[in-house]
Amino acid sequence: MSETTTRPAAAETTRNGHGFVKISGLVVAIIGAIMLIGGASTWVLVQSQLSAENITVAEDARWFAGDDVNGPFSAYAEADIINHHALEASKGKTYAELDREDPVRATVMNGSFLRASLFTSVLAFGVSAMAMGLGFIQILLGLSMRKLADQRA
Repeated sequence: MSETTTRPAAAETTRNGHGFVKISGLVVAIIGAIMLIGGASTWVLVQSQLSAENITVAEDARWFAGDDVNGPFSAYAEADIINHHALEASKGKTYAELDREDPVRATVMNGSFLRASLFTSVLAFGVSAMAMGLGFIQILLGLSMRKLADQRA
């Protein structure tokens, strides 16, 4: 008998690297699951906090008029119309372009702060979606690595 036929299967698997691939695949899949769960949890957290603010997209918005602000698209639509209203109030001038004594400056500043907050939630939704997508891909990659290692063993 040859040396390879008398060795235990576990030793052969470890010797040719299949054990490492299986363990790596498991680690990759676990990290992917953590990313998927973390992304989904963040999405739900941002959505619930945004919903709790009871914001409604302005009726004159280009998109989602009258909808509750509870997701990335409605948050973006509300940020867009806030900018439109602020520029309308300031006759097209931004906060930096207004004189310090101009009473409209405070309105434009508040609009800028509100827009920044809404854009932060849009960004959080995007990062959450990316984490979920990458986590899902990592789970598939990890499971594929394990399956390939099993087939080669």
